[in-house]
Amino acid sequence: MRLTKKRIIGGAIAFAAAFMLSVAAFAQGGPGGPGGHRGPHGPGGPHGPGGPGGMVEHLSQALSLTDAQKAQIKQLEDSFRESTKALHEQMEKAGPGDPFDAVASGTFDEAAVRAAAQQRAAVQVELEVAHAKFFSQVYALLTAEQKAKLADLHKQMQEHHRPGPPPPPPGDDDGGR
Repeated sequence: MRLTKKRIIGGAIAFAAAFMLSVAAFAQGGPGGPGGHRGPHGPGGPHGPGGPGGMVEHLSQALSLTDAQKAQIKQLEDSFRESTKALHEQMEKAGPGDPFDAVASGTFDEAAVRAAAQQRAAVQVELEVAHAKFFSQVYALLTAEQKAKLADLHKQMQEHHRPGPPPPPPGDDDGGR
């Protein structure tokens, strides 16, 4: 079977996208256990980030990590998970911000909606800072060659997953004509 350059690049981009999405999902965390609240592909699930294999396995395959690097990244991953556990619990407690909940009681309480959104936003800021710190620690463990490979994969993913135009507004069935 002959692989074309396009298929090889497509596979590399798909892998890079999956890797970056798994890193992002890992940063979101959430309850652990078999699949957490997001199912088997969610954080902590058997097929998701934080589950068996976790980030170490994804990085190992993409960047050919040494055993020493794998061990160090695993320690960082465990430490990160432990240090952000309280933030994930706060995020779960704050809830998803469902607009239906804001009107289900029959009245709209804008102050309550704003307070809940601000609480989620504050926790999200802390999670993003913790994630960036974690990633910088992992990045510092990589060789120059591995950093270059990661940068290439990231660039390919960015080019492949550029956002398209926003969807049309609701009720605009004729495409704005």
